[in-house]
Amino acid sequence: MSAPLIFVLNGPNLNMLGTRQPEIYGAETIDDLETLCAETADGLGFAIDFRQTNLEGELITWVQEARARAAGVVINPAGYTHTSVALMDALLALDIPVIEVHISNIHQRESFRHHSYVSRAATGVIAGLGFAGYRLALLALSEILEEEDDDQ
Repeated sequence: MSAPLIFVLNGPNLNMLGTRQPEIYGAETIDDLETLCAETADGLGFAIDFRQTNLEGELITWVQEARARAAGVVINPAGYTHTSVALMDALLALDIPVIEVHISNIHQRESFRHHSYVSRAATGVIAGLGFAGYRLALLALSEILEEEDDDQ
């Protein structure tokens, strides 16, 4: 049996990790984040498909693709968190668990960042724990999927 596939989807400007506002997002890069996710997923028995885009439509297409291919989604929608009803709608169409992750604590930042459209579609939300939030999201998905298997 093949390992369950988890999509790890990242939105705009996350390709700039390590150089963009390191006082908020840290000095590690998106490549470092991908390595962390791959190692964590491997330890949990998952395969991951790690992606980043600056384009809203591409992110939505990937969410739609996850519907047919993935057992779960970890998503950091970045700026689309606060603006994209279309992304929320795509996530609401999924019947798999979704964990929303933010590197920074969006509730300690500008007031417009306090609202997340994505949260309405998320099974859970992790914010403000840096890259560790991704590790925790993958762990949470492991527990959720194991619980689902036990219920069947």
